[in-house]
Amino acid sequence: MVYEKPLAPEDKARLDALLAHIGDEAKTAVGYPCNAVFDYAELWPFLKYSVNNVGDPFEASNYRLHTREMECEVIKFFAELTHLPEEDYWGYVTNGGSEGNLYGVFLARETLPNAMVYYSEDTHYSVGKAMRILDVNSIMIRRQDNGEFDYDDLRESIKIHRDVPAIVFTTVGTTMTGAVDNIPLIKEMLRDMAMGNHYIHADAALSGMIQPFVEEPEGWDFASGIDSISISGHKFIGSPIPCGVVLASRRNMERIARSVEYVGALDTTLMGSRNGITPLFLWYAIKRHGIEGFTKWARGCLEMAEYAVEAFAKHGIKAWRNKNGNTVIFPKPSQAVLDKWQIAVHGRIAHIITMQHVTKETIDAIVKDVVENPVPE
Repeated sequence: MVYEKPLAPEDKARLDALLAHIGDEAKTAVGYPCNAVFDYAELWPFLKYSVNNVGDPFEASNYRLHTREMECEVIKFFAELTHLPEEDYWGYVTNGGSEGNLYGVFLARETLPNAMVYYSEDTHYSVGKAMRILDVNSIMIRRQDNGEFDYDDLRESIKIHRDVPAIVFTTVGTTMTGAVDNIPLIKEMLRDMAMGNHYIHADAALSGMIQPFVEEPEGWDFASGIDSISISGHKFIGSPIPCGVVLASRRNMERIARSVEYVGALDTTLMGSRNGITPLFLWYAIKRHGIEGFTKWARGCLEMAEYAVEAFAKHGIKAWRNKNGNTVIFPKPSQAVLDKWQIAVHGRIAHIITMQHVTKETIDAIVKDVVENPVPE
C-alpha cells in the first residue's frame, strides 16, 4: 500500500498560482516556435500508467505498457511527408529536435568514421554540443545575411579536407531567420568534388512541418539527397511535452543496433526508456488534423507572417522573412517590448514567429508596443 497524504493548503495555493501565471504568460509567447492550439483531454486517462516505449519502435520488448504501434504509424506519416522510401524507412519519436540532431550526427559518424562535420554559424546551439559529446572533427562555416550557408566558404572548406569523408549538417528553418539551406546545391557541390563518401543531416525542427504543405517547397527532404532528418513535434503540431521525430534509412540504423537481453528489445535509439505518451499525442494530432488540417495551418501561419511584415512596414519599420518562413525578423526593440512579448534576439535583430495562436490582433498589439516604446538612443 502506498502512503499518501493530502497536499498542504500552501502547496495547493502554489500550484494554483503557477497555473495562473503560465496561463497569463502563454498569451504573449510569440518569440518561440511553439503552437499553443492543441487539446489532448481525451488522452489524459493514459497518464495513470507508466507507458514506456523501451527499445526499437518496430520490435517487441518484454515491457508491454507501450504505444509502439501508434509510434510506428507516426513514423510512417513523417516518412511519407519527407519522401523516405517505404522499403528503407526507420525512425523513432524523440524528446525533441536536439535529440534528433544528436542522433543524426551519431548515425553519420558511425556510417563515416573519421569524417569532418561542416555546420553553419547559424546552426542551432545544440549541434555544437553534439560535436563535443561525440568528439567529432568539425568546421563552422560562415553564413549569409539571410541565415543560409555561405556556399563558397563551404566549398572551399570541403576542398581543403577532401581526403576525409564529409558530413554536412544542414538546417531547414534556422533559429533566428527561418532560412533553408540549399540542399540540392550542396549535393551538387559534393558530386562535383567527387566526394562520394558523404552524409547530409537536416535539422528541420519547425520548417519540416511547413515545407510539405506549401505550393513551392524548397529542396529539403530525402528526395533532395538527405540521409537523416530531425523534426520537432511540440512546435508546429503542438504538445504539452517536448517531443519530435528522427528519420533515417534502415540500412544506416542497422550499423548501430544492439540486442539487450533483459528487456528483450533491440537497442537502436539514444535513450533506453522512451516516452510512450508523446507518440500518442502525435498520433492523435495526425488523426484529428491530417494533411488537410496541417496544410491550412501552415498556409495560415505564412499569411500571418506576411501580415506582420506589412504591419511593421506601415510604421516605417523594416521587417522581413525568408521564403516559406513564418519567422519575421525586425530591428531589436526596447527591453520593455522584449520582456512583455518574450521575443528572442540575436545581436541587433529580433524575431516573432507566427504560430497558430498568433492573430492579427496580436500582431497589431506588438507593432503598437514597438512604436510606442522606441529604443533609447
